[in-house]
Amino acid sequence: MRFARVRTTNGSDAYARIEGDRALILSAAPWLGGTPTGTELEGAGLVAPLAPSKIIGVGRNYRAHAAELDNEVPREPLLFLKPPSSVLEPGGTVLLPPESERVDYEAELGVVIGSRARRVDRAHALDHVFGYTPVCDVTARDLQKSDGQWARAKGFDTFCPVGPYVVDGVEPAALRIRLAVDGELRQDGNTRDMIFDVATLIAYISAAMTLEPGDLIATGTPHGIGPLSDGNRVRVEIEALDPLEFAVATEHPPSRPPA
Repeated sequence: MRFARVRTTNGSDAYARIEGDRALILSAAPWLGGTPTGTELEGAGLVAPLAPSKIIGVGRNYRAHAAELDNEVPREPLLFLKPPSSVLEPGGTVLLPPESERVDYEAELGVVIGSRARRVDRAHALDHVFGYTPVCDVTARDLQKSDGQWARAKGFDTFCPVGPYVVDGVEPAALRIRLAVDGELRQDGNTRDMIFDVATLIAYISAAMTLEPGDLIATGTPHGIGPLSDGNRVRVEIEALDPLEFAVATEHPPSRPPA
């Protein structure tokens, strides 16, 4: 099944189960046990399908991607955090900040946690997954290199496009991942090439921090990353999931009044 968050007629956001063109409004997030309220919407506008308490990224989780950046392959999962404020709704616009001269796309499989996970073992890790969604881990590549720490490079507002839906019942082991910019294929990989699979990642992450329902793990990107430019249209396609699309524009900070 597909789940989303939609903008209702009164301007508030609600979780919904999607059936065709209908959005069946739920009483709460589906990973919190939300059930249909009896309200249905047709043609409802989509917002980001989740509001995570944290977003955990995984760096260099594909050998070819590590090689294209001339980085060593990590012996353990390489983790970083993206702030919830970086989440961008499907169909939104990634803003290229003036602080960076190169902002890259990174298509990734997103894992949505369904139940609290603390020090879970790998054998039971997937029991804590609710579903999966496409993610683009937008990265200011020059700032990533200059800062050393990745928080700023990964954390600008709009740097985590996600959605449009969270889909349950998906087997994550061998999903094709593709990204196109203005219709031109730039990334074409498969989750079977991950160094650390989803279960391993959940076990490793949950040993350090409690994963809460609705949290998001971005599992790493295949090779083929590259820069985004003003006016680009980006499409992320992951097998068994609906495609994520977004636009790109240069951010123009508000002008300051003269002193």
